[in-house]
Amino acid sequence: MSEKGDFCGESCEVGSAGVKERYTEEEVDDAGRPRRTGTVWTASAHIITAVIGSGVLSLAWAMAQLGWIAGPTTLFIFALVTVYTSTLLADCYRSPDPVFGKRNYTYMDTVRANLGRTKTWICGFTQYLNLFGITIGYTITASISMAAIKKSNCYHRKGHKASCETSDNPFMIAFGILQIFLSQIPNFHKLSWLSIVAAFMSFAYSLTGVGLAIAKVISGNTGKTSINGEEIGVDLTEARKVWTTFRALGDIAFAYSYSLILIEIQDTLRSPAENKAMKKASIIGVSTTTVFYILCGCFGYAAFGKHAPGNMLTGFGFYEPFWLVDFANVCIVVHLVGAFQVFCQPLYAAVESWTSGKWPNAKFMTREYPMIDTQYFKYKINIFRLIWRTIFVAIVTVLAMSMPFFNDILALLGAIGFWPLTVYFPVEMYISQKKIRPFTTKWTMLQILNFICLLVSLAAACGSIQGMAEDLHVYKPFKSKQ
Repeated sequence: MSEKGDFCGESCEVGSAGVKERYTEEEVDDAGRPRRTGTVWTASAHIITAVIGSGVLSLAWAMAQLGWIAGPTTLFIFALVTVYTSTLLADCYRSPDPVFGKRNYTYMDTVRANLGRTKTWICGFTQYLNLFGITIGYTITASISMAAIKKSNCYHRKGHKASCETSDNPFMIAFGILQIFLSQIPNFHKLSWLSIVAAFMSFAYSLTGVGLAIAKVISGNTGKTSINGEEIGVDLTEARKVWTTFRALGDIAFAYSYSLILIEIQDTLRSPAENKAMKKASIIGVSTTTVFYILCGCFGYAAFGKHAPGNMLTGFGFYEPFWLVDFANVCIVVHLVGAFQVFCQPLYAAVESWTSGKWPNAKFMTREYPMIDTQYFKYKINIFRLIWRTIFVAIVTVLAMSMPFFNDILALLGAIGFWPLTVYFPVEMYISQKKIRPFTTKWTMLQILNFICLLVSLAAACGSIQGMAEDLHVYKPFKSKQ
């Protein structure tokens, strides 16, 4: 690896995603890239921002399908699997040695270094499809929360019998416009402040949901619960019970999906020993979120029983205390504003790296124009970044408006992303890096874990597709209302 003197004089032109920016010698690391300043706590904030997203709101519904035994047990199992495979993935950030090897800046770089070109393409397709899908899911969720705020204030002003239905579409458009502006944040290294704000927002609305559920339980006005979840009977056939159980697994898998951006988060950590810091951050992040998941899922199920809604906060009605529900929904929107950017940045970086490599001499692609240059704040604009990121956000917004199936979208995204990105690639890269021989005890146990998680993902995918097929029978595109 080169020393700074090999490529730097008094200043350098470097940049992530192929966009050149000028840095002083002190502002770059030994690889000629912007110096990383991330810590365990900033990485934990990124993880919490990514993990406690819209998925937490669906956990009461998931618990209602699984029941008091299978529900919490499934949450703990997913948490343990996620933490374990995250530690495997963290060790693959540098290759071939986890401490002194060459850095891999993205998830795809890590797969390329350990598993070769073919699996890199498979990984890239899966990762970016999932990132794209998550941005659609977050746009849907944010619009639901914004519509809920408008609806609750309408009932408060006009009375509980007023007609307060409102379309989601204007709120999706507003969310999209805001994301166009925020998408001009150049890269992951500039996002720490946004992730910290978003993490606090996720705590706020999760605690609000838990508090409202506890109040409902104390009041005694609760739904019916059972050991096995919603029971088969007149309203629920055996086949439908199987499908909803599969969809619940998908919702829980989605709630733990952050491995697809783990390497990008790890690349913000200061060296050396990024893998040790990332492992600590993963334990802190996943443990924190699991506590919130258990609280939201269990108290939400205790409050609503088998009638637990797909979005927990909508189940408390739009009446009193309307201000508290409004506060929670505002927190959700603010959190998803940040989470949207956390998940978009790897996709942005991939496209911009490819285009700058394809046309390295095109100033349109690489040149930065200073817009604000003060002692406290500097901001530069890149024309290509402005145009393509705006188009991307517009496409996401249109697709979100055309298919707002909250629970089914979450389950499908969980199914698509959980097995390949959270389990398969980390396990296979770890086996390759550590040169674990086939059919040894460790190799066999890792492959059993691989296979079981594959079955779970397939089941979740089948359940979500079946649910979406049902929704399409009654849904009219671009006419969703709350």
